[in-house]
Amino acid sequence: MLLHDTALIYGRYLRQSLRSRFALLFGVLTPLLYLLFFGPLLTDLPLGGAGSSWQVLVPGLLLQLGLFGALFAGFTVIVEKGQGVVERMRVTPVSRLALLLGRVLRDTTVFVFQAVLLVLAALVMGLRAPVAGILIGFGFVALLTLSLAALSYALGMKVRTPQEFGPLINMVSMPSMLLSGLMLPMTLAPAWLNVLSHFVPFRYLVDAVRDAYVGHYATAHMLYGVLVAVGFAALTVTVGTRVFRTAGA
Repeated sequence: MLLHDTALIYGRYLRQSLRSRFALLFGVLTPLLYLLFFGPLLTDLPLGGAGSSWQVLVPGLLLQLGLFGALFAGFTVIVEKGQGVVERMRVTPVSRLALLLGRVLRDTTVFVFQAVLLVLAALVMGLRAPVAGILIGFGFVALLTLSLAALSYALGMKVRTPQEFGPLINMVSMPSMLLSGLMLPMTLAPAWLNVLSHFVPFRYLVDAVRDAYVGHYATAHMLYGVLVAVGFAALTVTVGTRVFRTAGA
């Protein structure tokens, strides 16, 4: 029943996304602009890691796509609460976990699709990376999107208005972007900033994907990245399910 219910919710929201093709393409616009206008500035610069500047920048942009896109997913559930959609779903026999999973799996599908478009553009710009590394990068994007979308929906169920939601998300997203090394490796930062960045879980995902893009798979960065990504996903889905079950009850 869980699989059946999840498929129903997933299909409903995926059809909504497919009806808005412009939004699908618009979501990848910001990382694409970074790729086009920021990437060439890094060419031939010593960035303190293995591989080319594209192998440093593109993994960060992939995770930036998941970070910012998924964190703002909760706006939709605020709108649905106001329209009574959430309450009508919650009085049905559908599993509360399915109500969350259907939504986050839709978001994961959309952002992995956008990640594919971003990588294709990067290959045209000069990115060279092993196929296995690129696929691993998509896996991390999927896990990050699932985690942050679940967290965002949970927060969206708790707050009353978009005006409350936006500042809270910005308070999380901006420090996360700056301290996780999305744009440049944190090894280039002063020692105190590098140490501080280790308290941001997204740092471990960025380091893991960068290792994958240069063909290094059996590394400490990869191990830590997988553990953090899987653990964070399990935690946020658990929290999100509990919120969907109890919020407003």
